Amino acid sequence: MEPVYATVIQLARLIFRIQGLKITVTGVENLPASGGGVIAINHTGYLDFTLAGLPSYRQGLGRKVRFMAKQEVFDHKVTGPIMRSLRHIPVDREDGAASYTAAVEMLKAGEFVGVYPEATISRSFEIKEFKSGAARMAVEAQVPIIPHIIWGAQRIWTKGHPKKLFRPKVPIVIVVGEPIEPTLPVPELSALLHSRMQHLLERAQEQYGPHPAGEFWVPHRLGGGAPSLAEAARMDAEDSAARAARRDERAHPAGAPE
Repeated sequence: MEPVYATVIQLARLIFRIQGLKITVTGVENLPASGGGVIAINHTGYLDFTLAGLPSYRQGLGRKVRFMAKQEVFDHKVTGPIMRSLRHIPVDREDGAASYTAAVEMLKAGEFVGVYPEATISRSFEIKEFKSGAARMAVEAQVPIIPHIIWGAQRIWTKGHPKKLFRPKVPIVIVVGEPIEPTLPVPELSALLHSRMQHLLERAQEQYGPHPAGEFWVPHRLGGGAPSLAEAARMDAEDSAARAARRDERAHPAGAPE
């Protein structure tokens, strides 16, 4: 029993009801009843992790997802104690070896571990290029990858747009795909995961309903105002370069002696 985690889940569900969210979950039968599994989630907004745990909860088996989250969340005086009590996994972006090892150990112990193969939010709301971590963990721990697609949450809070947390009343679709067994080498497994998640994304979009032309949350492919994959990649590269410059400035401030 984990009373803190159970309380957080109930609180999240209450908040979702207050917000007027219409959440549809399909594919929960694809979640294993026991044993470890990598929960691979697409990343379109800041609320994805709060929604990605719903399928395993709705499965009725009381299974929890341990999410990998950036170290800054654990360093915060409010969210840090909560994240640690829920046994989530801190990720140091400069050195991820410790978090990777912790995740593999949890998978081998029979836990679900939630990861974002894209690493960062997709500004295009498409499935962008994957990092290899999800596939590597599945192969090392010998557990399946269970792909999850969340669609609609980007309308509430995402990168580069104002958040709309108070009564957004938007539909959210969550689709759980069939488990992918770790029977392929890491590159091929990662490519298969990408293909499956692209297919699930298109299925979720078909279930979702109208995607009004020009809306910021609608992909360029569907006539929306979101940047294309290529444009989003350029924006990400610019952000990465700016962060690197800031790190360098902090390490070597102007006027400091050599």
